[in-house]
Amino acid sequence: MAGSHLPTRRDVLRGSGALFAWTQMPRLARAEGRDPRLLVIVLRGALDGLGAVAPVGDPDWVALRGDRALLLDGKPPALPLDGFFALNPAMPNLHRLYQAKQAAVVHATCTPYRERSHFDGQDVLESGMVKPGATDTGWLNRALGEMQSDGRVNLNGSRALGVGAVTPLVVRGKAPVMSWAPQLLLPASADTQMRLLDLYRHTDPKLAAAMEGRINLAAIGGTAAPSAPMTDDPAAALLGFARVRTFFADTAGAAARFLARADGPRVGALGFVGWDTHVNEGAGSGQLANLLGALDGAIAAIETGMGPAWGETVVAVVTEFGRTAHINGTNGTDHGTGTVAFLAGGALNGGRVIADWPGLKLAQLYEQRDLRATTDLRAVLKGLLRDHLRIDDQALAARVFPDSGDVAPMAGLLA
Repeated sequence: MAGSHLPTRRDVLRGSGALFAWTQMPRLARAEGRDPRLLVIVLRGALDGLGAVAPVGDPDWVALRGDRALLLDGKPPALPLDGFFALNPAMPNLHRLYQAKQAAVVHATCTPYRERSHFDGQDVLESGMVKPGATDTGWLNRALGEMQSDGRVNLNGSRALGVGAVTPLVVRGKAPVMSWAPQLLLPASADTQMRLLDLYRHTDPKLAAAMEGRINLAAIGGTAAPSAPMTDDPAAALLGFARVRTFFADTAGAAARFLARADGPRVGALGFVGWDTHVNEGAGSGQLANLLGALDGAIAAIETGMGPAWGETVVAVVTEFGRTAHINGTNGTDHGTGTVAFLAGGALNGGRVIADWPGLKLAQLYEQRDLRATTDLRAVLKGLLRDHLRIDDQALAARVFPDSGDVAPMAGLLA
């Protein structure tokens, strides 16, 4: 058994605020004449699915979130989806794609992980295993390996390309990966720095001491700049989020341009941090709204950057777990379970919210605190890999997502 997927010394010292990489596979040579692209976006920190896509038709919704509940007639008004769910108003681009049947939402979803550790949750999400620490390879890399060995892909001149200061676990493995880092990297948030520092105090005291010294020096020098700004100065907050929005769009747009090239990558992953909204979450007009707006801009940049290849593209936006159903005492949400996954792309059968809705009454919540997950995220990912990239069910259950034979690939996701 391989060790747990923990940040390396290089990971911490470089301190990237958005880490992403993608693998390149050869151009598909199939009789059906398709050339599909798949880009996975990992939102690190746990997305509040109820703040992103509100169940406005649930009779218990307003009682749950009170005056912080997104509503169709709220200020600002949520964007209607299907009569029961409404999208956060910060995401007009995704709403436009949804109306064009090029975006979909999977609600009340999660991986098999049921604890609340970011590190373990991200490990399960990206490794595709049932438990954390089971492997040091990712499901997307293993999927690439299955594609390269099934005889349906032209291997002539094949090569791999990865982008990001640190290659995410989801694309690590036997299939070759090269990395490229954007010139502008946002620093990690103060909360992320403290969590890493606590981790290394237990696992690597020398590195912890070096990291603590670096944090102190940055604070003295005034160079600390969280990826999700926390400040009482509205102008400073807006400037900080403007940087985040620009960074998200530039990073995602660059990824799309690589995938769009005739000789470029076809499978990839990138990650954005900052979603750990314990304090002053602000789904309607605060921290979360600004982050979702930045993500919305990133999706639009991918659509633009893909050009004509958008018609054969799927973008899957996933996160390690959700957040508590109730708002906490600091106007935020804590680590939870069920959340949402966003799907976008010209290859999708979109325009719908996919959900087996569990309800919001106290007895219906997971451990009486979280949105209960009723859809296994692996079913969604397996459906995309099977129907978009043509990986067979046996490989998906045995090698891409081991021990998932009881999780059927979700059908009907592709147009």
